[in-house]
Amino acid sequence: MQGNPILKDGTGNWRACPFILGNECCERLAYYGISTNIVTYLKNKLHESNVSAARKVSTWQGTCYVTPLVGAILADAYWGRYRTIAVFSTIYFIGMAMLTLSATVPALEPPPCVGSVCPKASAVQYAILFIGLYSIALGTGGIKPCVSSFGADQFDDTDEDERKTKQSFFDWFYFSISIGALISSSFLVWVQDKFGWGWGFGIPTTFLGLAVCSFSLGTSRYRFQKPGGNPLPRMCQVIVASFRKRKVDVPRDSSLLYEVPGDAPATQGRRKLEHTDDLKFLDKAATVTDLNGENVCSINPWRLCTVTQVEELKILTRMFPVWATTIVFSAVNAQMSTLFVVQGMVMDRSIGSFVIPPASMSTVDVISVIVWVLLYDNIVVPVARRFTGNERGFSDVQRMGIGLFTSVLAMAAAALVEIKRLDIANAEGLVHEKVAVPLSIMWQTPQYSLIGAAEVFTYVGSLAFFYNQAPDAMRSLCSALSLLTIGLGSYLSSLIVTAVTSLSTWGGNTGWIPDNLNEGHLDYHFWLLAGLSCLNLWIYAACAKRYRSKRIVVSS
Repeated sequence: MQGNPILKDGTGNWRACPFILGNECCERLAYYGISTNIVTYLKNKLHESNVSAARKVSTWQGTCYVTPLVGAILADAYWGRYRTIAVFSTIYFIGMAMLTLSATVPALEPPPCVGSVCPKASAVQYAILFIGLYSIALGTGGIKPCVSSFGADQFDDTDEDERKTKQSFFDWFYFSISIGALISSSFLVWVQDKFGWGWGFGIPTTFLGLAVCSFSLGTSRYRFQKPGGNPLPRMCQVIVASFRKRKVDVPRDSSLLYEVPGDAPATQGRRKLEHTDDLKFLDKAATVTDLNGENVCSINPWRLCTVTQVEELKILTRMFPVWATTIVFSAVNAQMSTLFVVQGMVMDRSIGSFVIPPASMSTVDVISVIVWVLLYDNIVVPVARRFTGNERGFSDVQRMGIGLFTSVLAMAAAALVEIKRLDIANAEGLVHEKVAVPLSIMWQTPQYSLIGAAEVFTYVGSLAFFYNQAPDAMRSLCSALSLLTIGLGSYLSSLIVTAVTSLSTWGGNTGWIPDNLNEGHLDYHFWLLAGLSCLNLWIYAACAKRYRSKRIVVSS
């Protein structure tokens, strides 16, 4: 943290990772302990409709993945990743405590339904609940973009063995997330269903405390990287300098462009980047002129930027199309905590004398993730390596594409299950009855399993892609951008639900997603998402084919 050289013998590498992975496991257990079943809480305790509950959950989840931009900028520019995690963990814990109180204190809950009359929650009850939820969103936003990057920071890119090992870190990082999610979607959902929401929210709050403890215990073993300064002004400087020199010709010889001389780094913590030939207009920012007295002895960064600074903006620009095409995947993934749960509520949830809570079906997704993480490193990588020649089997971009294709299959599976459910409802005369249909909830297993497989390819690939391709001083920011796609996907899911509801109920029609799903066509909604995913996959393939990886200047 003080800028001292790394002591490789006693810090970093896998000796530091157990504390980071333990922190992530407990923190994700806390988060998923809330998010997995919050739609049920809004429906059963606050008496929300299907559409209202799904929309509010999607919006909250979206916010949880937008706030990482705040944490990322603070980490990269001012505090560093370690301090940012510590500060936002406190905010996170306060939000969890408020949420637990809202489910424990009787005055903070609306009265139960009397027959068909269900009192709405008061303004104060809503306020306490949503202040807690959005404090969690802010807290998790400070942690999310920093933990994976902080873990990857423990591996030295200049050491070949550590660089290879780092690629496995992202798989085990997602494995830790999945263990936390597995406990949440099985044990905690069962607690919420059996013992009430006070216990169901209180246990995740306790685990969040354990997450903070796990992270603190590893302090002496961590490697720290100093903040590299606010990246936003650096990017703005390139844009402004390029515009000011819009009439200036860029020299054909890229060695004439301005760069910090010698082998010195561009700035603290930033290795130099090689010049690339695309996005030529931005090279004007690094073109040396004598306009307004500009020269290399008296540098105004709003008029003259280094090649590395220009390349940082080029990297972000090249990343953008790949980044944008993962948003639809996140909208598909958001169905697990919204409409998959709603679908499960109107299926036969009993296995013998045991009744499965609908949200517990996400356990299938988590088990699928765990299995695929283990298979990927031990089977997929060695087999794929023989065909691709890549030491990691698939490149990060290829890995993400496989996940996007799998998500199409997941939506098709969900649509087919809904078609079968509606056929049974029609055959049994249950179309106009707001009751569960005699089709086992276990029929949802394929759609959850396919989503889990897609996550391992797309989300893990995305984590590695945005860390590896990010400029040195923008790794938290790029991790936040990766997470932002999940937030935007949740917002997109909410927007699609709202649009579908508005259009399908036009003229007094029942609509695709009514409160009585037996009268609706949820299958149409799933087919719509499958179609959007197909289109998105085609666009992604075109963008990925054009992508060029960053290149670091090798010191002589």
